Amino acid sequence: MATKKIIEPGKPVRNSKSGQAIMALLDLLGRRWALRILWELRSGQRLSFRALQESCQISSPNALNTRLKELRHAGIVDLEGEGGYGLTESGRSLLTAVGPLAAWADDWARTVGREDLACYTRAKDRSA
Repeated sequence: MATKKIIEPGKPVRNSKSGQAIMALLDLLGRRWALRILWELRSGQRLSFRALQESCQISSPNALNTRLKELRHAGIVDLEGEGGYGLTESGRSLLTAVGPLAAWADDWARTVGREDLACYTRAKDRSA
């Protein structure tokens, strides 16, 4: 039986045999549903598996389970018993770090005439 590949610094990941930390992070975040899960948890509210599956519109429970295991292993997401899934302090720090990249992407969307896709700025304005 094959073991699941663990994504962490120092282990080979897509496009990096050395597993440089930034490459491991980009590999993890580039996996299907990873960023969507973080986006859904950004408010700080904890979500049950079912609520997360519905809000992310993930039809496969196996896909969600795999991604949550990876994010938990990385220390970005945790599970608090009946409280559900939420971001750890490290996960919140990651979202803060990704903020400038998301703002850049919003500017890019505006540059190509797609203001409707500038969602990070709108979400940030609503939370202020």
